[in-house]
Amino acid sequence: GRRMWILWTGLLSSTEQEKDPKFWNTWAQQTLKNALSLQTLNQNKAKNLIFFLGDGMGVPTVTAARILKGQLSGQSGEETQLEMDKFPFVSLAKTYNTNAQVADSAGTATAFLCGVKANEGTVGVSAAAVRSQCNTTKGNEVTSILKWAKDAGKSVGLVTTTRVNHATPSASYAHSVDRDWLSDSAMPAEAVQDGCKDIARQLFENIPDINVIMGGGRKYMFPKNQVDVEYPDTAKYSGTRKDGRNLVGEWIEKMENKNGHYVWNKKQLLSLNPNNVDYLLGLFEPEDMTYDLERNPETDPSLTEMVEVAIKILKKNPNGFYLLVEGGRIDHGHHEGKAKQALYEAVEMDRAISRAGLMTSIHDTLTIVTADHSHVFNFGGYTHRGNTIFGLAPAVSDVDQKPFTAILYGNGPGYKLVNGGRENVSENNYQAQAAVPLSMETHGGEDVAVFAKGPMAHLLHGVHEQNYIPHVMAYASCIGQNRQHCAGHNQGSRLRPALPSIAALFTLIRLLF
Repeated sequence: GRRMWILWTGLLSSTEQEKDPKFWNTWAQQTLKNALSLQTLNQNKAKNLIFFLGDGMGVPTVTAARILKGQLSGQSGEETQLEMDKFPFVSLAKTYNTNAQVADSAGTATAFLCGVKANEGTVGVSAAAVRSQCNTTKGNEVTSILKWAKDAGKSVGLVTTTRVNHATPSASYAHSVDRDWLSDSAMPAEAVQDGCKDIARQLFENIPDINVIMGGGRKYMFPKNQVDVEYPDTAKYSGTRKDGRNLVGEWIEKMENKNGHYVWNKKQLLSLNPNNVDYLLGLFEPEDMTYDLERNPETDPSLTEMVEVAIKILKKNPNGFYLLVEGGRIDHGHHEGKAKQALYEAVEMDRAISRAGLMTSIHDTLTIVTADHSHVFNFGGYTHRGNTIFGLAPAVSDVDQKPFTAILYGNGPGYKLVNGGRENVSENNYQAQAAVPLSMETHGGEDVAVFAKGPMAHLLHGVHEQNYIPHVMAYASCIGQNRQHCAGHNQGSRLRPALPSIAALFTLIRLLF
């Protein structure tokens, strides 16, 4: 039966199949059967936690990435399944910041990593902290699930395609009232005098011994004007630190007898034997890593390659691990109005999700995929089935008689007027049009999807505040403030909510009457 089903779905793109009601009925019945099997909830203890964050990956981006993934393998695309589409539980997260209706990546990262909603532009501090005001930091720090996992004896790691001190990763280890304080040279002199630390420094000082750190951001780790190892002739990639510290050198020295390795290119990364590596620092670019579409496959690792190495290192710990993975440049592609870059980034993140799935088990690993916020990105225009996702709508506008792309942005750099009218776009113009001219397209404010599989994934089941997510992960793995239901439970054993007996009694009475 199962094999027949695989053959059947393999013929999905055949329009002949789709004309037969039996095709749709069989597919729906099989889906129904799978859904009924989910009634047996996975209440194991989560030994491992993997959190995938597609920065800026709103629902329209997920749908468009699904179509692109299918089209890249020669199908029409709409019927394709992303890896995240296969996760059994999906909920929605409300992404607003405490002071913003449309969120930024720093306030949201504080929510989904530290469990507390916060102001935009701030990381690892509560909403009592005021952006850019150093003296509001102290006493308002909040800790992240990466720290809770580390304190519980797990191995921890972070992997990103942006800088390792960018908004998303930094909320896992830093407490900063300004996401832009990337190195001390980016801080106002008075903030440095008042004792605030830049984010790069906090990466190495706040949580000692983070097992895996991979991404871009070399220039923030080296003394001012020290030339970059990969781009010695490009001044903007030189070190930025005013304090003269070489944070990478300090890390290497500290890890000398701890199986620690520093790498800065793909060859070095892939030549490591993960069995002999307990700590890994990989900084592959001076700033963000290059877009996957522009990546040099000889010198730069893909997100999937980084995730594979990270899991191999982290899973050696018998207590399990926590891993944060950010597909961080989906967001950048959208800001630039470059949908092609954004969607290829999303497809690459989906590959990484697939690879992580092959290397772990749903019996002991809770995996969550979500976004921090959306974008004003969409696609429409009554396109035909299989229309290239980057293509034109089938008909011209009935108002100005000009063609338009299926993908459109609400605002951004794609706004163009030619002789007082709309630009006459062609198939190979990939900067989709925007309604309002801005040098950078903005985030969107709608809810984002949260996909979950593994132990206690069913706790993500409706519309939630974004800060609920790390509380679920902590509960599933018995770390942080959620440990009372775990007493006497070993790895792999089922969790039982510890209901006070009075509450249990009242529940019973309510059920009976």
